[in-house]
Amino acid sequence: MRALIQRVKKAEVAVDGEVIGSIGPGMLVLLGVAADDTEWDVQWLAQKTANLRIFDDGAGKMNLSLLDTGGEALIVSQFTLYGDCRRGRRPSFDKAAPPDRAEALYKLFVEQMKRLGVRTATGRFQAMMNVTLENSGPVTVLVESESARPQEKTSG
Repeated sequence: MRALIQRVKKAEVAVDGEVIGSIGPGMLVLLGVAADDTEWDVQWLAQKTANLRIFDDGAGKMNLSLLDTGGEALIVSQFTLYGDCRRGRRPSFDKAAPPDRAEALYKLFVEQMKRLGVRTATGRFQAMMNVTLENSGPVTVLVESESARPQEKTSG
């Protein structure tokens, strides 16, 4: 699971000209789901996202999390985060989860963020969306659960 996280002053997402989700200060989370992601990835990434210290403290250092600041999260599904551009000129999306699996894990991620106490807004899964944001910083980070997965033990 991948999250491209941008610290924002405000952000909104519209479908067919209608704003369906908007936030004030917080983060825009573009969320991609891989074919091999599980609930473990959702739990890990939600915890990491909510506790990621990318907001300034009183001394101007990035020392506070979304939970510390009481900020909001706009969570938008983004399967193109798994676009592989190493070959040819058209990205391959083979590593992205199929839509039904991706939607279930996307919704679970949103619910987990809410359980952690984050006020959330969302886009609409598989819709053509227009996202508008006002960056703060700008601060943009990529967080991936794959690198944090526990390694399976092998005997031998």
